[in-house]
Amino acid sequence: MARKSKRAGKSKKAPTRKRTSAARTAPIPRGMRTVTPYLVINGAAKAIEFYKKAFGAKEVTRQGMPDGTLMHAMIQIGDSFVMMSDEFPGGDTKSPVSAGGTTFNLHIYSKDVDKLWNQAVAAGAKASMPLEDQFWGERYGKLQDPFGHIWSVAMVVKMSDAEKEAKRQAAFAMFEKGEHPGFEESN
Repeated sequence: MARKSKRAGKSKKAPTRKRTSAARTAPIPRGMRTVTPYLVINGAAKAIEFYKKAFGAKEVTRQGMPDGTLMHAMIQIGDSFVMMSDEFPGGDTKSPVSAGGTTFNLHIYSKDVDKLWNQAVAAGAKASMPLEDQFWGERYGKLQDPFGHIWSVAMVVKMSDAEKEAKRQAAFAMFEKGEHPGFEESN
């Protein structure tokens, strides 16, 4: 009878990679989180300037095209990053202007939401839901930027349980009528 090799029936191990400088490169860039919003904008360069004025954004990187459009850019707001580019014909994503609206909003927590709100409105944002104390215990409102993106801004506020419950009941009564708290009916 023939003897079986010790390797027979065992799966092969993947070859070990030599450690090079490329192998030591982190797969996620330093400071980045697992999920990062990426905005498509008609006028990304102008949007960066708006976000600086409205939300105190800092420009991190900008990669322009010969025609002045932005192939890629990144800003930082607080401890978070937002990537963006101009809309490109034939691309698989559209700006809110081209798409006729947006399906998401970006949310910013602030230590002074009233100051942030006023700063954003002064920079050109339009209120889409007024900044008010909400039943879940936050001062919260929504803004639309000049490029069609929706931003909600909030901070946690102290509210009594009774005040929260009264606001919750009022909000749910509006929901039952098909209305949304903070939004006026348009005629």
